Amino acid sequence: MRGFRYIARMSTTLPPSPASVPARLNAWQVLACGAAIVTLSMGVRHGFGLWLLPITSAQDWSRESFAFAMAVQNLSWGVFGIFAGMAADRFGAFRVLMVGAVMYALGLLGMAWSTTTTGFVLTAGILIGAAQAGTTYAVIYGVIGRQIPPERRSWAMGVAAAAGSFGQFLMVPVEGWLISAFGWQQALLWLSAALLLVIPLAIGLREPGFSGGQAPPREQTIMQALREALGYRSFQLLMAGYFVCGFQVVFIGVHLPSYLKDNGLSPEVASYALALIGLFNVVGTYAAGALGQRLPKRFILAFIYLARAVAIGVFLLVPLSPASVYLFAAVMGLLWLSTVPPTNAVVAQIFGVAHLSMLGGFVFFSHQIGSFMGVWLGGVLYDRTGSYDIVWLIAIALGVFAALINLPVREGAIVRGPQRVGASA
Repeated sequence: MRGFRYIARMSTTLPPSPASVPARLNAWQVLACGAAIVTLSMGVRHGFGLWLLPITSAQDWSRESFAFAMAVQNLSWGVFGIFAGMAADRFGAFRVLMVGAVMYALGLLGMAWSTTTTGFVLTAGILIGAAQAGTTYAVIYGVIGRQIPPERRSWAMGVAAAAGSFGQFLMVPVEGWLISAFGWQQALLWLSAALLLVIPLAIGLREPGFSGGQAPPREQTIMQALREALGYRSFQLLMAGYFVCGFQVVFIGVHLPSYLKDNGLSPEVASYALALIGLFNVVGTYAAGALGQRLPKRFILAFIYLARAVAIGVFLLVPLSPASVYLFAAVMGLLWLSTVPPTNAVVAQIFGVAHLSMLGGFVFFSHQIGSFMGVWLGGVLYDRTGSYDIVWLIAIALGVFAALINLPVREGAIVRGPQRVGASA
């Protein structure tokens, strides 16, 4: 509660900014609008696994076809995330969020009406992936980084990530109910309309200093910031760790419902499991953000990745039942998106916030390459072997790898020469 009381005081008692520094948005406004946007955009995304069996059955497609579209979606999200981040840093988050919301709505319509695998890949894959780039963490975290003081930045990022988790808890059962009540196509149409709510919410994130489409002055160019980050060892290690994060969570999120059904469990168990992941991740992401204010973030990340490997291993060893699924979902929920606040907070801590959306987009691109591999390999290896066992084992090994490579990350602010001075954090 101390964090909430601090934000309340901060939003009402900060002295006026100097004329040369743009005034900050109200902190509660940033958190409320950003959290609501992430709840919608991430909540819808987390339920896509519920459409695997209805769509493949109705269209007579293989699981690999659906998995490939989801894999392309994640890769598209990563690629376009870089450019969405650049645009948000340059023109402000408001414009990017509006465009992303419209693209998301159109992508869901295309997902409902596609009759070929090519059309499905173009809409459910490329278009929705690009839309997610403009409506999720990289853009929202850029606003938080610029509008929330450094001493509460990790905490605020944890709040936003927890909102995405709450979105999963809230939206996955809703999506399951929509499919049952209206059919899978009509359910997608309802979600398309819901995504347009992002547009009025984005009005609350119109940042001072971006009027007329001009970014506030900064001393480091985009290319300088990019060369600096990509050549920095700790940034490379963070990107490698985020690859593993993407592999694990997207494989589980998309393929867990089918894995459970293959083993004789009802679709309701899968829906409840995904919802539990979202519910417990509200706690996990908030805790990771809050702990990031007090503990080295590299230790937090190493623990999360190692704990995921252990949780998956135990899940595969114990007899499968609804109880074991729910326990696994609760544990994984605590670890699900809890990598997001410390990873992005480290990036801001090292490089400052002037190019935070762009650099966050590059880190997330690595995450999405992992997502592509996780969801696609899940479909390919299932079709080849009739089992998900190999992919589960890969997920365990990658978790151990990610834990080890996060330990050497250096969290201190980068030291720049006189010709490479960047915007301060």
